[in-house]
Amino acid sequence: MALFELTLVLLLAAVALTALSRRLEIPYPSLLALAGVAIAFVPGAPVIEIDPELALALFIAPVLLDAAYDMSLRDLKRYRLSLVLLALGAVVFTTVVVAFVGWKMAGLPVAAAVALGAIVAPPDAVAASAVLGQFRVPYRLTAILQGESLLNDATALLIYRLAVSAALGSIMLSNAIPVILLSTIGSLVAGYVLGRVSLLTLTRIDDAASSTVVQFAGTFGVWILADRLGLSAIITIVVYAITIARSAPRRMSARRRVSTYSVWESAVFVLNVLAFVLMGLQARSIVGRLSGDGQGGVFLFAATVLVVVILARLVWVASYVAIIRWFARDGEGQQGDAPTFRGAVLVGWCGMRGLVTLVVAIALPAGFPGRDPIVLAAFAVVLGTLVLQGMTLKPLLRILNFERDTSIDREVAQARVAVMQAALDVLSRKTSGAAAVVREQYEAQRQIAENPEDAQAATEYDRLRLYAINRQRDTLEELRSNGTIGDEAYHRLEEEIDWAELAASPAGRFQPLTTD
Repeated sequence: MALFELTLVLLLAAVALTALSRRLEIPYPSLLALAGVAIAFVPGAPVIEIDPELALALFIAPVLLDAAYDMSLRDLKRYRLSLVLLALGAVVFTTVVVAFVGWKMAGLPVAAAVALGAIVAPPDAVAASAVLGQFRVPYRLTAILQGESLLNDATALLIYRLAVSAALGSIMLSNAIPVILLSTIGSLVAGYVLGRVSLLTLTRIDDAASSTVVQFAGTFGVWILADRLGLSAIITIVVYAITIARSAPRRMSARRRVSTYSVWESAVFVLNVLAFVLMGLQARSIVGRLSGDGQGGVFLFAATVLVVVILARLVWVASYVAIIRWFARDGEGQQGDAPTFRGAVLVGWCGMRGLVTLVVAIALPAGFPGRDPIVLAAFAVVLGTLVLQGMTLKPLLRILNFERDTSIDREVAQARVAVMQAALDVLSRKTSGAAAVVREQYEAQRQIAENPEDAQAATEYDRLRLYAINRQRDTLEELRSNGTIGDEAYHRLEEEIDWAELAASPAGRFQPLTTD
């Protein structure tokens, strides 16, 4: 009961911290990390131990699916070199460097040191995205960061699994290559097949609530099945999500889609909050066990790992950008097509660690060699990167002064004109009065869409629609208040007006426009 009460309080506090983070223009995970540390000092806080396999399935599966669902295959192909160098190269480089520090400084066994490196290697783009979106940095950089965040989890967790198995004596690192190959190929196939099966199930469900429940159950089910078959649950989930994302929009109703997106966004937020709660509680118990002379050494080791993690990413990104620019200058490519050093500074500094590092650290088995210093070092990396890098990202962006990127706005405007014209073409065969009215509406929307300079702006057309919708809501409230209609009729009409308001709102947002 104490944990439940503490979680409720922190959930409400997290909502307030999220609002504060938007006002301060800093990533909300940075404030959550500080709140998690504060929990460690709350008197009477319960000691929580969570099953490692449950932690991975509960926290990682839905978060990975949410990220993979939004991943662009076009961006994966377009930026494949940078993504490979970051998602594979940077993770392996960071793992090796941190593992050496863990082996040399803390005396960890090699496998345990590698596990530590894999735990702290993958950055989380969620923390950076909140700030980057406000400054409209070049789309190439945000696409690379988001793609890296998805793919590096798979790389790091595969290394982590092998290292943990080696440390516990169930596998030899020398035999890891065949295991990796079989696991990767099997996971790719399983993810695609399970994605197709899930689509067949979801298309037969009309109720929004039932559809959302099936999606969550399917996500956990895919993770558990892949894990039981000895596959990479991470790769399986990513392929599963991408498979669904390519076909589901055509097979899912608008109502189910809006409902599903809202539920998943809330679920991921709650999981982040719970992870930081567990971080604080685990840190409290670890610090309690590390009393005496050894405590200072462990804290020094954790601080050293934090510094090494930050420097390793900066060195790796700067090195590969320099190499790419050198080849672009001396080869057939143009210098203008190569990554810039301003971009390298931003990508290198956007190395905040988040949910994956937290959960994987918590998921270490109780008897794992050097578990306490490893977990404490992981917590230090999450807290340090979120606070140090996350809270300095805004001033860094002001110094770098990127040009405002409008490439997505232009794509939106171009596509909007095309879809409006498609509607006009199909309506041209209709001659009824109702068809003429609808054609006029689409003509107005097409004229608005033909202004690519301000594709997301609130137009006079939309303002008038929202002004009328606002009056509709007032009338509907009056009808229910005076007893003319009951709640059933009220909620049906309310849903219709909600859809109309969504249609009249700017693309990519659900907040209503000002209707004054």
